[in-house]
Amino acid sequence: MVPETNAALTGKYCNSLTEYSRFITREVTIGNIPVGANNPIRIQSMTTTDTMDTIGTVEQTIRMVNAGCEYVRITAPSIKEAQNLAEIKKELRFRGYDVPLIADIHFTPNAAEVAARIVEKVRVNPGNYADKKRFDQLEYTPSEYQAELERIYQKFAPLVKICKEYGTAMRIGTNHGSLSDRIMSYYGDTPQGMVESAMEFMRMCEALNYYNLVISMKSSNPQVMVQAYRLLVETMQKEGMNYPLHLGVTEAGDGEDGRIKSAVGIGTLLEDGLGDTIRVSLTEEPEFEAPVAIALANRYHERAKKSASSHLSPVSIGRGTHSPYEFQKRHTAELNTFIGGHQVPRVVVDLSDKNLKDPNILADAGYLYSALLDKYNMGEQSVDFVYLADQLPSFSMPGNLKQLYDYPTWRNLEHKYNCHPLYTLREFVEADRKDTALNLVRLSNADLQTELFSALQVDKTMVFVLETTEEHGMADQRQFFFFLNEAGIDVPVIIRRSYSGSDLPNKLENSVGIESQFQLFAASDAGALLIDGFGDGLWLEAPLIATRTIVSTSFGILQATRSRISKTEYISCPSCGRTLFDLQETTQLIRSRTSHLKGVKIAIMGCIVNGPGEMADADYGYVGTGPGKITLYRGKEVVKKSVNTEYALDELINIIREDGVWIDPAKEGV
Repeated sequence: MVPETNAALTGKYCNSLTEYSRFITREVTIGNIPVGANNPIRIQSMTTTDTMDTIGTVEQTIRMVNAGCEYVRITAPSIKEAQNLAEIKKELRFRGYDVPLIADIHFTPNAAEVAARIVEKVRVNPGNYADKKRFDQLEYTPSEYQAELERIYQKFAPLVKICKEYGTAMRIGTNHGSLSDRIMSYYGDTPQGMVESAMEFMRMCEALNYYNLVISMKSSNPQVMVQAYRLLVETMQKEGMNYPLHLGVTEAGDGEDGRIKSAVGIGTLLEDGLGDTIRVSLTEEPEFEAPVAIALANRYHERAKKSASSHLSPVSIGRGTHSPYEFQKRHTAELNTFIGGHQVPRVVVDLSDKNLKDPNILADAGYLYSALLDKYNMGEQSVDFVYLADQLPSFSMPGNLKQLYDYPTWRNLEHKYNCHPLYTLREFVEADRKDTALNLVRLSNADLQTELFSALQVDKTMVFVLETTEEHGMADQRQFFFFLNEAGIDVPVIIRRSYSGSDLPNKLENSVGIESQFQLFAASDAGALLIDGFGDGLWLEAPLIATRTIVSTSFGILQATRSRISKTEYISCPSCGRTLFDLQETTQLIRSRTSHLKGVKIAIMGCIVNGPGEMADADYGYVGTGPGKITLYRGKEVVKKSVNTEYALDELINIIREDGVWIDPAKEGV
């Protein structure tokens, strides 16, 4: 039996599905920097130093503030670290920095109660603050469930009272991988369980007349994270709550992958106007996280200035067409066993401005040409279509690479094998010649209202190429998909997004370079559609960005949205004062020996506190459990405990080998 919940949800999780409108939350004061309401999206990160290293933590905090952090979070796993927060705060104030500090608490209510008297905010995780995750009780009767809530209340209430007395804010931060066994017994490992885990603590706070709350729903899986935040917003509204939201994808990883994965999760929610403070979790120094978060936030600050739709009425999503709380891949026809239906989304890249006399230009598209053997070798990230516009190559293309030409050029081709036309809507309606296999038609959402679209004869060779020039392009394209669903049109759709120089300013204050901006913006725009099951292909264009980067970004977005797996995935925590080994160095070492294992998810966790919880989505885990000691996991199951660090990677590979998953790099030519 599941505890009573509110009436059926309506899909009302944001102000508008078609225009940008920020969802206004209540204002919460954190030190001298308020969050929520009409305040800017706030930027924060977390220190990686030992909290007992006062000077090291202070100096890292200063670097973070100088990089743009408005709040700094510091781990306090026990009372001694919580007490030392006073020394850290004292030294920061002495040096002229009054940045609000946040204590990160796990398992230890007494440490939280000490910290709440010192810092401006405490973060507690409902899954392990006063609740338990021992899996020693898998079924609860209603009376047992209620008794557990009363026990938690007795442990949690003292912290709430201290926060009220000292004016300390609190983040109730649910993590997907650390739900208690009580929550798991009723809701399973689900977004609903994440939401209810937080709501229980929020209701307790309100019963004690404490409202200085910020809420988060974090997961290493962007799809789960997005669904949980949406469900949280609707649930809060139904109970008369509107607390600020802290957005983040946990353990996103490092480099390009980490940035793209973070942007898919965070950007999808920002697109809908959700989010009041953000933290981009990367396996890098924390001062490098802030510029990435700033680049994301700045985009929506600018959009808000241009938007005149800040007071729209909430819009519901018809459950018959789309649910925002669960993944539903849009049903489409499968054409030529290549695109649509059960096929993975296809990747298109524009090579029309390249030297089409040299076969080596295909290397950036994933096809390596051997002049000696006169053949191409494909990689895991080889594109499916190249767009050549009206340019004809003077060399033979790979046999499995499809070429796209503008219709007038295609029409005059002598040999059309693997060559397909790209039409404007008018060209397709008026065309006297069409391909027997695939016909790609350029469309925008605005075209749906035209007589030309009404004259369109849908057939089983057609693929729509969906374009937009709107400021809020994701919502514009999403509306197109809603129309197709309601009209029962099952034509596959390739999402096309173009980023010109004006879309990617070279210099943003405290921000990142143009290449990273492209990755962040594309991951937000296209990822927000793919994460909801919209799109049978992806076509990114950016004249200022190298082709290789466009291709890797396209595949990175598909990987982050779980639409198409093309490489090993690493779930790597961003390090903190609890970390027991060098995460950056270890991650790179593990990556260097396992990056050829397509589709395998490996979690690399610095400590036992977050480790097992945050690797819930991983196939294998490498977790620090003591100085020089690693515990290895298969899924959530411990396989080997306290392995010496120098042998741990070899032992992990042996476990993968025992499972029949290991591939010899030499044999694969990797």
